[in-house]
Amino acid sequence: MKLDKSVQQGTCVSDDDDNDMETDEEVGRGNLLDGMPPINCDTTIDDAATTGNNDIGDMTFCLSNYVPDFMKMLFTMRSHHMLTDVVLEVGNELFHVHKVVLAAGSPYFKAMFTSGLKESEMSRVRLQGVCPSAMAWLVYFMYTGKVRITEVTVCQLLPAATMFQISNVMEACCAFLERQLDPSNAIGIANFSEQHGCVKLKQKANQFIERHFTEVCREEEFLQLTAPELISLIRKDELNVREEREVYNAVLSWVKYDEDRRYPRMEHILQAVRCQYLTPSFLKEQMNTCTVLKKVPACREYLAKIFKDLTLHKKPVVKERRPNTPRIIYVAGGYFRHSIDVFEAFNLDDNCWSTLPRLTVPRSGLGAAFLKGLFYAVGGRNTSPGSSYDSDWVDVYNPATEHWRPCSPMATPRHRVGVAVMDGLLYAVGGSAGSEYHKSVECYDPESDTWTQVAAMGSARLGVGVAVVNRLLYAVGGFDGARRVRSVECYHPENNRWSDVAPMHVARSGAGVAALNQYIYVVGGYDGAQQLASVERYDTERDVWECVAPVHVARSALSLTVLDNKLYAMGGYDGTSFLDIVEVYDPETNTWKLGTPLTSVRSGHASAVCYQHVTPPAEPPEPEPAVIRKLGKRPAPKPGTSSSSSTTSRGDDVPMANNIIGTLSNDRYGL
Repeated sequence: MKLDKSVQQGTCVSDDDDNDMETDEEVGRGNLLDGMPPINCDTTIDDAATTGNNDIGDMTFCLSNYVPDFMKMLFTMRSHHMLTDVVLEVGNELFHVHKVVLAAGSPYFKAMFTSGLKESEMSRVRLQGVCPSAMAWLVYFMYTGKVRITEVTVCQLLPAATMFQISNVMEACCAFLERQLDPSNAIGIANFSEQHGCVKLKQKANQFIERHFTEVCREEEFLQLTAPELISLIRKDELNVREEREVYNAVLSWVKYDEDRRYPRMEHILQAVRCQYLTPSFLKEQMNTCTVLKKVPACREYLAKIFKDLTLHKKPVVKERRPNTPRIIYVAGGYFRHSIDVFEAFNLDDNCWSTLPRLTVPRSGLGAAFLKGLFYAVGGRNTSPGSSYDSDWVDVYNPATEHWRPCSPMATPRHRVGVAVMDGLLYAVGGSAGSEYHKSVECYDPESDTWTQVAAMGSARLGVGVAVVNRLLYAVGGFDGARRVRSVECYHPENNRWSDVAPMHVARSGAGVAALNQYIYVVGGYDGAQQLASVERYDTERDVWECVAPVHVARSALSLTVLDNKLYAMGGYDGTSFLDIVEVYDPETNTWKLGTPLTSVRSGHASAVCYQHVTPPAEPPEPEPAVIRKLGKRPAPKPGTSSSSSTTSRGDDVPMANNIIGTLSNDRYGL
């Protein structure tokens, strides 16, 4: 290896004795560091990995422990007031620190000490608006990169970190608060994050409030909202409620919390509740019995008008809520060689299927619907080797607990039954029991777990499709025991009567039927001779049928459901083979495209969509980040309610400022 000539000759260059004068030549000196490699090397000397050109003896080593050791020494020097050049005065506490460390860790202090402000020349700076204990933790963080966050200190640390623009501590505080989100503190955390400009935390908190509204509205924070805050919350499309009654009852609870002062605001607040999606029976009950409504005649008049519109089956002027939650299609049962007990869910966001707990009994030709956040599997037939019987069974699945339980059975077994939900009740329409084809209809009330007979249809219908539009129940097509029919009947719950409406163009049974906006779509089916690919839709406002684009594969015994304003036609039988195909229809373009197929071929299955978020069973918590240490499982206190002057809340959570740094220094920087 060859050395530089000046080194070989043992020469060196020294400065001129006159150090007070800087020559032009000296201006260019001291810039050698500018040519050094950037500080982005993660290679340690132990890895024997280097950068540079080994052919000419050029190697750059990166020592991973150098910076921690360097900062450790700086911290030790700070503890002994060695080379410290400024004292921060916070309350009654003094912090001896190095300006360069504070300037490197905080844009606030960088501006203070490098921008020509008067503080840059001061040896003692008094800071306002921060408590001593929070300042101690921030100083400790800037020297060590570590900070301890607790349920009490977070309320002091986040404002201080925001003030001094220490983004790492701000992010750690936000991560801590996000993990502490609970129905009892979510509103407080949302407000706290807004005060300190924590946009992501505010979004997370608001999403938590929306998804857990039913629990949040029972907490003190909700009851203490101002009227404008309440209106802003209940107007959200994303509120995750099983039925609009939950929002109405939450408003009523808010008013009754301070009834004398709040009931005059009821009229204005009620406008934000989507009362068009309350049931007529509930509205009638409230108008007759609610003491708050009796104090505000305008509210009773408003609800009376909505009651009239509902009973006249007018189209709602506001849209249904659509929670910002996973969009999931549930598919149950079906037939392939025999009845199957498969129960699966398709997550549209992940574009994948997942297996759920199996049906209690294999069944095909069943009906299904979601009612108040629960999945109901109704009727069907169990065709297994050696036995075959039609079922009156009704089972309900709770997505939150992932368990099935039985409900009261129907009055009669129903195979290839039509199932729909209207006014918070579950309707089972038609079907068959052996060779008996039903025109009867039953109605299930989940609150009383009872079935009630309602008016029978004009015709028996096996393989009937049903749908609900504007509180009217439609029964479409089917097999009456002799032939496939194209007739359609409409059920009016007010007078418990069925009436005929315009018939389909093509007679069919086993079609997929679903409502989308004002239309009822009928997809495929069997006309007695062949499986159909044709699709037609009924305009409930004009009482006319019109043809739309056909599916690519003709089939019957398929299921049809609606998600995100699109139709999903799943599975079925094409006359020779059972299918796993899924086709998706977009009414905006009048086109079908292939979707993610079912996990297996089947026909005679049932599907339904859940729009509510469900809380999964508890799982082991994820490991905490190194910067955060979780203290117990109790909810965090409402941000802003703790006081740094409290003598009862200090203890280990908020040590005295003059003890923090010394204690941690002796603890080798551990948390």
